Amino acid sequence: MPALAIAVLASGGGTVLASIIEHGPPLAVVVTDRACLAMDVASAAGVPAIMVSRRDFGYRAGIGEDWDRRGFTAAVSDVLSRYDVNVVAMAGFFTILHEVIFERYEGKILNTHPALLPSFKGAHAVRDTLASGVKTTGPTIHVATQTLDDERRIIAQSGDVPVLARDDVDTLWERIKVEERRLYPRVLWDIVNGEIDLEELRA
Repeated sequence: MPALAIAVLASGGGTVLASIIEHGPPLAVVVTDRACLAMDVASAAGVPAIMVSRRDFGYRAGIGEDWDRRGFTAAVSDVLSRYDVNVVAMAGFFTILHEVIFERYEGKILNTHPALLPSFKGAHAVRDTLASGVKTTGPTIHVATQTLDDERRIIAQSGDVPVLARDDVDTLWERIKVEERRLYPRVLWDIVNGEIDLEELRA
């Protein structure tokens, strides 16, 4: 099978990225949407780290959709093309990309969600999990599509995270992240080794 060039998109502290670097297959590039610790994590590991700032495309906090999301997404795609990327792993990437990204990478973009899809979609998944009264939860790795938290293309889940009576959003989310840091590198290795076929998931 042809070699895969994997990129990680990140925006925050880079804890999932650090786990992918330590336990997953080699990365071609890390792309961020702002200056963040993920850039330092990548650079320390010798992985190219490129920032495509949303602010260069008119983004300002609180302005809603009044910025060039399409232009930003095209710039991210240009970086991915420069490194011949063919699999994209979003790991704490805080910007919703314009649908134009799927013209080139349809079926090749992975995302992680802090709940067991199809339950608890959206930005408040951990809060909603707590409110529901369920006893266990965990992360979902899925193929990203134009549909938010699309459960039709789930790759892997781990429901081994107990929901404790004393939990709040922060404590539960941190334990989900621990499991996420274990699951994501394994999924990427399974893709590289041909045990997961992204083309089959598109059918």
